[in-house]
This record gives sequence, structure tokens and C-alpha cells, in this order.
Amino acid sequence: MLRRFASHWAAALFILLTPGLAKAELVIDIIGGAESAIPVAVVPFAWQGNGEPPEDVARIITDNLTRTGQFQALPRSEFIETPSAQADVRFANWRALGVDNLIVGDIRPDGDRFRVRYELLDVFTGSRMTGKTFTSPRDAMRTVSHVISDEIYEALLGRPGAFNTRIAYVAMQDRGEQREWRLVIADADGHYPESILTSRQPIMSPAWSPGGDRLAYVSFENRRSEVYVQTIGTGERENVASFEGINSAPAWSPDGRRLAVTLSRDGQTDIYVLELDSGQLRQITNHWAIDTEATWTPDGRSLLFTSDRGGSPQIYRADLRNGNVERVTYQGNYNASPTISPDGRRVAMVHRTDNGYGIAVQELEGNGRFRVLTRGGQDESPSFAPNGAMVLYATRANGRAVLGTASLYGEARQILSTQGERIREPAWSP
Repeated sequence: MLRRFASHWAAALFILLTPGLAKAELVIDIIGGAESAIPVAVVPFAWQGNGEPPEDVARIITDNLTRTGQFQALPRSEFIETPSAQADVRFANWRALGVDNLIVGDIRPDGDRFRVRYELLDVFTGSRMTGKTFTSPRDAMRTVSHVISDEIYEALLGRPGAFNTRIAYVAMQDRGEQREWRLVIADADGHYPESILTSRQPIMSPAWSPGGDRLAYVSFENRRSEVYVQTIGTGERENVASFEGINSAPAWSPDGRRLAVTLSRDGQTDIYVLELDSGQLRQITNHWAIDTEATWTPDGRSLLFTSDRGGSPQIYRADLRNGNVERVTYQGNYNASPTISPDGRRVAMVHRTDNGYGIAVQELEGNGRFRVLTRGGQDESPSFAPNGAMVLYATRANGRAVLGTASLYGEARQILSTQGERIREPAWSP
């Protein structure tokens, strides 16, 4: 298994263990869910034009909601009617089917654009909870579907959705005798992948800036690890860390002005904070052990990082105000690759289980509750959704490299994998 702990070890494994690759194809597979999942039905949106509709908006909404593990969608095969507006709904029929909430709507041409209307209905009261009409070009219909999904999620659960966001990941592929690495960004459901960087040398550890307009990452294009920052919209990029030895594991500060990085410029592997404007460095840890994989708390006052200073990889916290370091995790003998939830209440990590490596979450407040979310055996690189409700991670299933999402309220898997293409190190955007 490729583990991100100790970036120089990870880099070697990254190069040596990559198998042959083939053309990618997107597959979505959703499994699992919570016992308390809300029963919903998303009726196919009525199409008011000629030919086929530009998108199956209802299917996209259904997949989004189901992927969270917090909703249980009624299969279309069980629908006994397909209304498109509140006035057409026989609510008694849907109550008999055990549905709590119903989503209906329609799509109609509007010149060279399309009007998309939806309504979210409470089946028990027969009332309209929310609804809206959007005007969209054809190539933005999936975006509209994600926006609608976010509005439904917030109306039913009281917190923002994360469907209209993006993910970044590294994809590797063999082209003849040449191996190719690509830095890819895509919609949160994996659609519309776009390569923003292609290299014949490894790319690692993508990290989104707080504004979602830049990515920091590690590149070996100069035959050594260096940290770059790239503006997504323009492609402009800057080498920001090219010190002697290891330059790895970049993580943005909440204000977007600094990067925490792992450097071995003085011989040992420690955590530093780099001021992007001035290039000034501040050393945070100074220990003979390997300290790496830093992540910022939302208040910008502390860093959580991986260290083997206690004899095995565990998560530690460094207070940036006074330099104090304390151990955070004690469950098991391997906890690494921390990522903090946007509200700062939880840390997700790679945890060694009885089945290999899985994803676990620990509360940072209160009793420090520790939960194992996945037991895939080869799970790695967790990244919280911007609403903190799901964790994106890399894993393997049926011999294939995939991306999975685990809900904190029920588990689900989104497969972004492929006929041989190897995908890893995902990062969820703000």
C-alpha cells in the first residue's frame, strides 16, 4: 500500500509500485447508507421540448443525495405516478410508498438555453418547502443539478450541501514506454475531469487554497521533490519550495498567505511554515523523528501532523503560539495523514485496522470519540467535504484504483475509477 507518511518513502513507493495503466472511464457506484436515512423520491423532470432532454437532472440529484448516506431514494421502478408540479401530486400515494419528501420539476427550452424548475414537497403536509427556476446553457445543466441538490440538502438537514464543489486528484497512466502523471480537477461527483498539469515525473499531494482558485502540490519534474503553487484559471505556476533535501506535503493556512510544508533542509524531516509573499520560513518542529503531513486548524493557531516520535506513526498537535506539541491519537499503532473538518471538531486519518488500512475519525473536543469509517485494507489520503459531512479518500476495489466517500452519518462509495487507470491522493475543494 502506498502511504503518505514520510514523503520520501511515499515518493519511492509511488514510483516503484505503479502498475500498467489504460484508458479511463468514469463509473459511479453508490453503496451503503444510514439506518436513519430520509426517504425521498426524485421524479424524472418533465421535458417540454423535442427530442431528448439535455440532462437527466432528477438522476443527478438522486445520485448526489444517495451518495451522502443520509437519504434513501425510492427506485423509479416503484413510482406509480410522475407528477411535475405540486398541483399534480397525489400525496396519499407517496405516503403509502413510505416517502417523506418528494422532488418534482420540469425542463423546457428557452431560446438557446433551458429553464429548469424544481419543487421540494413535504409528503405528510402536502406543502411546498422550497423551489426555484434556473436558466442555464446546455453545458451547465449538471452544475444546475448540483445547485438544486445543495438547496434540497440544506432545506432538509439545515446545513449546506457540498455537491457544487470540485475535487482534485493525481492520475497515472502508461503511454507506450512512457509513464504520465496528471493533476486533475473534476466536479465533486467525478464528472467533467480536466487535466491542469501533465508530467513525465511524479506529481503528489495536491492541496486547495482557501479560495479554491489555486492548488499547491509536489512535483518531481526537476528530478527532485519541489513544491509548486498553480493558479487554476490561468495555469500560471510558481516554484515556492526548492530547498536541499525533501520538499513535500503542502497545506494552506486558513488565510491563504502561508503554506505548511515538510522539509529536510537541515538533515532531519520537520514541519515549517512558509510565507508565500516574502518566502520567509519558520521552523515549527525540531525532532529527530519524521514529522510530516501537516494540516491547519480552522483558527490558524495550530497544526496537526504525523510523527513517529513515539515509536509508531501518530497524530500530534503543534501550537503555533507557544511551540508546545501534544499527542492527539492513541488508538492502535498507526494513525497518519490527518485532515481536519471545516468546523475544527474532528480529524480524519488513515488508521491501521485488523484488515489493513482504513479511514477513521476522532473528535477533537469532549471525550475524543474514535470511529473507524472504512475497513477497505488499502484506504488512504482522506479529505473532508467542505460541509464536513463526508470524507473523500483513495482505495482499491476489485483490483482497481478508486475514490470513495464515507459519510459521517452512514457510508457510501463513489467510484471514479477505471479500466486500469490509477487514481490517488484526492483533495476536496472549499
